[in-house]
Amino acid sequence: MEWRDLIAVDPEIQRGRPVIKGTRVLVQVLVGSLAGGMTAEDVCEQYRVNEEQLRAALAYAAEALAE
Repeated sequence: MEWRDLIAVDPEIQRGRPVIKGTRVLVQVLVGSLAGGMTAEDVCEQYRVNEEQLRAALAYAAEALAE
């Protein structure tokens, strides 16, 4: 599955910042939590996302940085 299937950017949700589809969980928060030292398991538990959603957030961030 591609990140596009799991990440949403909608001006009506979180002011248009990227989130996990069907949630209000920001990609920025997930990536920042990993960068801050949380394990992937802890991030998934804390924000109630699954591994696939977390990987999609990382893929989105990587592509955004490449632009």
